[in-house]
Amino acid sequence: MVLDNEVYGDEEWSFGYCEYGSGIFSCPPTKNPMYTYRESIVLGETTFTNYMVNEIMWELQREWTGISYDLLSRNCNHFCDAFCEGLGVPKLPAWVNRFANAGDAALVAAENTAVRLQQAKTEIVSATKVAYRFLASVASNSPGSSPGSNGNSSSSFSRFRASWFKDLVPAGAIRSPSSTHLIESSNSDNKSPLSLPKRMECTRSNPSSV
Repeated sequence: MVLDNEVYGDEEWSFGYCEYGSGIFSCPPTKNPMYTYRESIVLGETTFTNYMVNEIMWELQREWTGISYDLLSRNCNHFCDAFCEGLGVPKLPAWVNRFANAGDAALVAAENTAVRLQQAKTEIVSATKVAYRFLASVASNSPGSSPGSNGNSSSSFSRFRASWFKDLVPAGAIRSPSSTHLIESSNSDNKSPLSLPKRMECTRSNPSSV
């Protein structure tokens, strides 16, 4: 739907997109090539003279640039409302501007969702940095790490990270290939079960023989 404002019966004013200059343009009444004329809605009479109407339009032309056009939040419907407000007459009926209002609501909801997602991303990054610093401090303060040995501190921190990650995984979820190999090779080399040494019996010395 394309809306135009007609004042004094000689020109129709509307708003659209263009790369340079103002997006406001005029044409003969009901002759806008961008739409098929349907009907006219009387919004009232303005008390401004033709000269004053031109002054209002001059101000609007500077504000409503063509590059600022937006299909949902700044279209010809919004321009008509602004023009009517400047003329001191009632705005467009709600049913005429319903699509533009729905577009505004959808745009606001989308912007709010984007803001929330950005905030959540920032919080996750901050929490990750805090957790990393905590792990680094725990590893550096762990027993066996000397202040002057950076290599030992780095290797101990790596071992700590590996053990910390291993604790997060449920038991049995990770199998150690080296341990499994050792157990299997041990069983293959020794077919018979291991024999434990028998307990040696100790005899107490007879005190009378001393």
